[in-house]
Amino acid sequence: TIEYPSALIGWSTLYLSISHSHIHTKMAFALTRNIAARQSRQLGRHGMKMMFASKAVDYDHFTSGWNIDDIADFTQPGKYCVQTFNKISPKGLERFPRDLYDVFPQDEANGAPAHSLLLRSHKLKEEEVGTSVRAIARCGAGTNNIPVARMTELGIPVFNTPGANANAVKELVLCGLLLGSRRVVDGINHMKDLGSQGLAKERVEKDKALFGGREIRGKTLAVIGLGHIGGATARDASSLGMDVVGYDPGLSVKTALGLPREVKVADSISSAVADADYISLNIPYIKGSPEEGGTHGIIGTEVMNALKPDAVLLNFARGELVDSAAMKAFLDAGNGRYITDFPDDEVWDHPNAIVLPHLGASTAEAEDQAAAMAAKTIRDYMEYGTIKNSVNFPETNLPAMNTAAIRMTVVNKNIPGMLAKITNFFADANVNITQQINHSRGDIAYSVIDVDPTDSENINLKDLQKNVTMLDGVLSSRILFGTPGAGYARNVDGEYFV
Repeated sequence: TIEYPSALIGWSTLYLSISHSHIHTKMAFALTRNIAARQSRQLGRHGMKMMFASKAVDYDHFTSGWNIDDIADFTQPGKYCVQTFNKISPKGLERFPRDLYDVFPQDEANGAPAHSLLLRSHKLKEEEVGTSVRAIARCGAGTNNIPVARMTELGIPVFNTPGANANAVKELVLCGLLLGSRRVVDGINHMKDLGSQGLAKERVEKDKALFGGREIRGKTLAVIGLGHIGGATARDASSLGMDVVGYDPGLSVKTALGLPREVKVADSISSAVADADYISLNIPYIKGSPEEGGTHGIIGTEVMNALKPDAVLLNFARGELVDSAAMKAFLDAGNGRYITDFPDDEVWDHPNAIVLPHLGASTAEAEDQAAAMAAKTIRDYMEYGTIKNSVNFPETNLPAMNTAAIRMTVVNKNIPGMLAKITNFFADANVNITQQINHSRGDIAYSVIDVDPTDSENINLKDLQKNVTMLDGVLSSRILFGTPGAGYARNVDGEYFV
């Protein structure tokens, strides 16, 4: 018999009991697998993930986060809840199947808890991250609008979408090259002024000499940071006839192989920019000074002193990378120029500066791709436990799970002996582990444990999960089985949250 009790207010229960006293175990298992297949087609692929013969599995677990009186108004059994901040591309949100996911803007949540958060430029506050939240994804590469360090302490992975907006930003960098080599903006403003006086046709040929420039072909471009955007910029600039020199202390073999042979690699920022006519910044912003291991103000007086007097600096990475006072001094001293995609209180009105309103990723194509990439990242983590493109958790690519297995994931502090303590609870419960992966990154360790209920006696997943979760050093755990959205538990300052 297979029983599916209906969802109760605030929690859901799944109990499977298979009776086969007169059937051989293997035959019964094959039979129940066939039943499961039929049930899966009726319920959806997450409505029924597995069946198993011979043993009973008692699964009695609270859906996480529901802590309001009128819970029935919000409860939708069998769905993951994604809360969005900012306007997210509809094409990206389409990647969430409506039969598995509820997606709603933060200002329309009306108290409903979320399992994951999706945002763009919204500056996320800790109080906006409910206890039920188990993943955060940003539609973009930078995550300085998210308190990543605090999320790490809480055991919440933060994902980004590296490369999703690379082409959009690269194209604007190329535009910046031209804006910095020809006084296009000044010329446009001059023509508007002449037009308002009715003098445009009369003065155009005479005044064009005021806006002379230079060509970029044959000039040298220094690319600081050779990731997705920097690498693409180096390739396209080379194809435009520029000499390219790059600097990236973390240059990977894969990226190096993708660069044109003509690109030279320098051993420091100062040496890269010394002979450059143009410099493109493509490095991440990390809080702290360069001496502290950060990148705040990394383009300061020392680097400015190494620049040619007429060098053009292109900043489409982060405003905080450039020391504004040092940049103003450089612009005042010569004929150098600064093209930036970020507001700057020091040089916003300088005649040799062009300040854009953060247009780098503002294309429909980039927004679609970033949202779609973020949605896939969330789905992979929520449904399977896979971690890809996380800025604070270890990369974890998982093999396919056996259809007769239950998967549990555990997030804990990266301290010695934790894995042994975790697996001891499985041994004490006489649960057979069929597959186990453990990866770590910094202060966080992440374990994925698949167990086979057919080889165990009367598993009580609720008790097992509570024992594991309340182990000192464990932050959270998930059981990827049964109702989507259920099976999440956290150790919140020694209190058990489900």
